[in-house]
Amino acid sequence: MRPTPADPEAWNAYLAEGNATQARKRVAADVVLRDPDGNVLLVKPTYKPGWDLPGGMAEDNEAPDDAARRELKEELGLDLPLQGLLVVDWVPPHGPWDDQLAFIFDGGTLDHDQAAAVSPQDEELSELAFVHPRRAGAWLRDRLSRRFDAALAAIAAGRPQFLRDGQSTMP
Repeated sequence: MRPTPADPEAWNAYLAEGNATQARKRVAADVVLRDPDGNVLLVKPTYKPGWDLPGGMAEDNEAPDDAARRELKEELGLDLPLQGLLVVDWVPPHGPWDDQLAFIFDGGTLDHDQAAAVSPQDEELSELAFVHPRRAGAWLRDRLSRRFDAALAAIAAGRPQFLRDGQSTMP
């Protein structure tokens, strides 16, 4: 017999059993940050090849926006409010990885002093660069480049984009 909400302890055990068998998603949270000239901040991680947007992976039970802000603080020493959601991208399984939800948030524009002072704050980043948005895509891996282009389109359109593996699913 299935427990009912009238027996809270049995009901919670029943729900926990179901929760334990449901899929878990990896969550990435990146940020588009601009300097006063409109260039975007790219970072070079030490633990993987190529360039990336600032951000990283969410921890257990961490909201994506909290993960983005935490990563900015840990890696760049920036404690900034986010300006809104730009992209959610469902990334299918690839290589050794299960599927993932990748978020990109708008970090707004740094002032001249912030842009001049920003630097890697931990061992996860070796360098950073402010790059013109039209050139930034060439610095990023293909999947992230498509996601970045969608983030720029979201800024221009004033509405977030939903992607499936870097491809828009909506008109």
